[in-house]
Amino acid sequence: MTDPPHPPGWTYNPSSWGERLWLIGVALLGLAISAYLAGYQLNLVDDVWEPFFGSGSREVLHSFLSQLLPIPDAALGAFAYALDAVTGAIGGTRRWRTMPWMVLLFGFAVGPLGIVSVLLVIAQPVLLEAWCTLCLASAIISVVMIGPAMDEVLASLQFLRRAHDQNIPLWRAFWKGDDRTAVVHA
Repeated sequence: MTDPPHPPGWTYNPSSWGERLWLIGVALLGLAISAYLAGYQLNLVDDVWEPFFGSGSREVLHSFLSQLLPIPDAALGAFAYALDAVTGAIGGTRRWRTMPWMVLLFGFAVGPLGIVSVLLVIAQPVLLEAWCTLCLASAIISVVMIGPAMDEVLASLQFLRRAHDQNIPLWRAFWKGDDRTAVVHA
């Protein structure tokens, strides 16, 4: 049997570069926005750009909510976007079955951390009574990334299920993948 171009039952490959490159690009845009906001929170940038909400960005970025942790929340966002970009770039087009651990790390970086971003945006009007344009842009980026990233996670989980069903040790399949065509074509 030959190496299939996509996971069994799928009409496309969620690990293809066409599916991942734009996610990496969007993550880098999110990284740039978050790094800029972190620069403002760390007083490395004098003022923050805010075209719509007056002093809203300053209020949000200096609020109690943004200072709950020892480092600024925007710095955590920058780290998360960097993790998205790096974990999205590692591995080839068969990583859904050759590197399930990396795909699941990518999914963790994009999914739950993206949800945190959305929750912070919800907190802006509810708890802070202020809005931040670039914070909203960052949250939109996070939400846009979730669906496509979860497609690749699903393909890896399906691969791990097929490996388990064929009595391939799950730990081995998770960390080393498996190039045996039986798992791929099952």
